Amino acid sequence: MSLRDPSTPSAPPLDADAVEHLAEDLLIDADDASTETPAAAPAAPVVAGSMMLIVAIVLVGFNLRPALSSVGPVLSEIMATFSLGGSGAALLTTLPVVCLGLFSAVAPGMGRRLGTEKAILLLMLLLIAGLVLRLVVTYPALLLSGVLVGAAIAGMNVLLPGLVKRDFPHKAALMAGVYTMALCAGASLAAGFTVPLEQAAGGSWAFALAFWAVPAVIATVVWFPQVRAGRSAAAGKGWTVRGLTRDPLAWQVTLFMGLQSSMAYSLFGWLAPILRDRGLDPVQAGWVVSLSILIQVPSSLLAPILATRRPSQSIATVITLILTLIGMLGFIFAPLSTVWVWTLFSGVGLGAAFALGITLIVLRASDSHVAAQLSGMAQGFGYTLASGGPFLVGVLHDAFGGWTAVAILFAVICGAGALFGLGAGRPLHVKAESHPR
Repeated sequence: MSLRDPSTPSAPPLDADAVEHLAEDLLIDADDASTETPAAAPAAPVVAGSMMLIVAIVLVGFNLRPALSSVGPVLSEIMATFSLGGSGAALLTTLPVVCLGLFSAVAPGMGRRLGTEKAILLLMLLLIAGLVLRLVVTYPALLLSGVLVGAAIAGMNVLLPGLVKRDFPHKAALMAGVYTMALCAGASLAAGFTVPLEQAAGGSWAFALAFWAVPAVIATVVWFPQVRAGRSAAAGKGWTVRGLTRDPLAWQVTLFMGLQSSMAYSLFGWLAPILRDRGLDPVQAGWVVSLSILIQVPSSLLAPILATRRPSQSIATVITLILTLIGMLGFIFAPLSTVWVWTLFSGVGLGAAFALGITLIVLRASDSHVAAQLSGMAQGFGYTLASGGPFLVGVLHDAFGGWTAVAILFAVICGAGALFGLGAGRPLHVKAESHPR
């Protein structure tokens, strides 16, 4: 990947407030161009209705990660049940992430045809179906479950941010923070409580995985009134963005996003098996994953504020991946008595890397329409790339035994991510133009 040529227009330095406003513009465009265009916004939303919508958004956000983060803590038991090697287990952890990339492109059209509220309801029902399917103790059923939950989560990843901006136009940044914290809370609790649930159910990992359909059902019930109160679907004009996929800077942003996501999903799927293989108690291994995810919340909130104090975010991207790599190498090689130290490193690194990935999408775009398209590019291709991480972990563990080869893989991923981060972090704009259709 070539570095940016000197003729590329330079982006002016932005402070944290400017980033917040640009992020809100991104949410506006995601809603206008990808979901529906409302005829008119209500002058003053009813307080009770707004509170119910906030609760519904928080509950839906909470359910966007348990289906993914609950598998890793019991992956060893799943492998034993089906006599799986690392490659077979890797397919279980990889397939949902592949679907995050593949199905994200379907969500905008679904939102336009059905309306955002109804589309989210149907996606929640699909998520519930995928989770309940985990009660069927067969390997094909688990694979199909991965496809269903991955498709459902991909759609809601796209639709929820636009809805937040549409219905909370003056509180979009605050609501985005609340939504992110709910998402991390769901991932953290699922990672921590799945093994205790399995033990409480007499060793049934299938029950422990399917249990996470319960909060999904609660969220769906709370969401249902939003369908009746929601706006009718309508096709907006939208905007066309030209030149994005031919721009090196756009690919640097996309590849940084994909590679840091690859580390995150490798942690989701494989950190607990790595620690258990080294001798850590299953419950404690689950709580290590849980705490690492929880630490990502403050890290993701602070990183953009600190990084945007300077025009360039290049060094910041490198630091986040160095912290991530230190944490992962510590998990693999350091004494287990120091495991909580590496939990801090991995949590801070991954949380900051994800937040910087989102921030770079905003900063490298010249307007909100370019930002929306760059976000789609980074999410669609980036998640597809990210799926390679957890898959290769399983393949390498199968091929070489132990985790040394996996540590080398993590070093390569973080090194490549840092290289692309150096390019993506420069204060430039992508060479792309937006035009109304």
